[in-house]
Amino acid sequence: MRDRRGYVNTKTALKVSNIRLPVEEPESSLPDALARRLGIPLTELTGWRILRKSLDARSRSDLRFVYSAVVEVGEELPRHNRLSALEGVEPFVLKPFDDPEPGDEPLSERPVIVGSGPAGLLAGYFLAQRGYRPLILERGHPVKDRVPAIRSFDRGAAFDGENNYLFGEGGAGCFSDGKLTCRISGPDVDWVLERFVESGGRPSIMYEHRPHLGSNKLPLICRNLRRTIEASGGEFRFNCRMEQLDIRDGRVTGVATSSGFIATSHVILAIGHSARDTYEMLHELGVPIMQKAFQLGLRIEQPQDQVNQQKYGRQKYLDILGEADYSLVARGAKDVFTFCMCAGGVVIPSISESDMFCSNGMSNSRHDTPFANSGLVVTLSPDEFESAHPLAGVELQRQYEAAAFRLAGGDYHAPVQRAADFVDGRSPDPKSRLECSYARGTRPVILDQLLPPSIARAIRVGLPIMDGKWRGRFVNDAVLVGPEMRGSSPVRIERDQFSRQCPEIEGFYPVGEGAGYAGGIVTAAVDGLRTARVIAARYAPLEGLSG
Repeated sequence: MRDRRGYVNTKTALKVSNIRLPVEEPESSLPDALARRLGIPLTELTGWRILRKSLDARSRSDLRFVYSAVVEVGEELPRHNRLSALEGVEPFVLKPFDDPEPGDEPLSERPVIVGSGPAGLLAGYFLAQRGYRPLILERGHPVKDRVPAIRSFDRGAAFDGENNYLFGEGGAGCFSDGKLTCRISGPDVDWVLERFVESGGRPSIMYEHRPHLGSNKLPLICRNLRRTIEASGGEFRFNCRMEQLDIRDGRVTGVATSSGFIATSHVILAIGHSARDTYEMLHELGVPIMQKAFQLGLRIEQPQDQVNQQKYGRQKYLDILGEADYSLVARGAKDVFTFCMCAGGVVIPSISESDMFCSNGMSNSRHDTPFANSGLVVTLSPDEFESAHPLAGVELQRQYEAAAFRLAGGDYHAPVQRAADFVDGRSPDPKSRLECSYARGTRPVILDQLLPPSIARAIRVGLPIMDGKWRGRFVNDAVLVGPEMRGSSPVRIERDQFSRQCPEIEGFYPVGEGAGYAGGIVTAAVDGLRTARVIAARYAPLEGLSG
């Protein structure tokens, strides 16, 4: 067995859970704690690897890291050290990654992947590594062109509908803070995280409870993934927007793009949750799309120092742990919860269409701004969309994003309001200037105008509950930015559970957040991987195909 960065010999491996160490103790002290738990000399611990590391911050005077690890011992445990008598110790069996043998059905053309976000990139990576030479279409620009364009927009330049925070190499995930938290686990998640590490991510993302790549690191990681795919026979075409899906006799025959027609019998649709024009095209084509509940609300921003004081209490913890984050839920008729908390971050625009405004947040790996921001969202169910149209949720998003753009002056300023004023129903002073990290500037508005009434009521009720959990320190100095509309997709494109194809459209594979099957970078990447694996298990590679 190798050390914590490697793999485990499963024949003699044990899982040891709930090792609690003061945050002052480095990871290098973990082997001693593991040996003590097992009742063996340290010399008998021949290998170890961290499975999970999380922070227990319930006591601000005694912060501790909680570890789970897999270990290998040189000899069998002494007879008196039976596993059943050892707290938190059990046999460890590593679940193998499902990497099927390639199928034998022939492919006449390369599989096409539409979109280069997490789902598209990891699907492309899996297929390219196994000889399927995928062609990845991206409507936006390569990341080297995205970064200067975004910086220019932040300084006041015109909005570019194809080169922005949402469209381009890496998709919205490239500038979405880089959080890798997800509710699933297993070998598929490990495989995805390993690809991020190979491409420039920190090795610790493999086991951290709330891993974070950082918005400044994501462009490099996306570029490195692309280079690996290209080196393995894959191809990228940027500034290439899919305009029509060609279907004949119930199966895909190609895609019409802004750069011409591409013949293919397999299309992985990984467009993300903001390609609204593509949703409309698919609906007109008769692709089965259904309404789906989604999260929306506002963004809340506070001084980062305030968050640090609330969570840590002591300066020494800040020096060790860096800027603090938080996660809060207010239970009620409609639950309100924080989402995508960005410690030491900034508020950014999440805009895919001109003359609209929507907020999001991001933070660099250094967490080096004086601001902390988080989504403050509520789930809206389809029965509240006020229309049975499959794209009613999309139109609801557009309605409030257009209102936000208009009320904030029509120049992509962010509409803001003091959190305390929002809770108390007070109108903002139109001449007031609220401190906010949003680069293009802000304008005070009544944020109720930018939300469905039920969502505004829920947040107005939920904020005091959250404030109570912080003993009155959550709301008073906070600024709200609105609206936050892109927490998840408002639609789901139907697909078969096993073939992962859209019913009655052979060769069409909707994946990721945009198809309604994921809720973050990792889950989207895993969804793309699983579809690529289904294709590889059925069809033969294309290594010998010309063109």
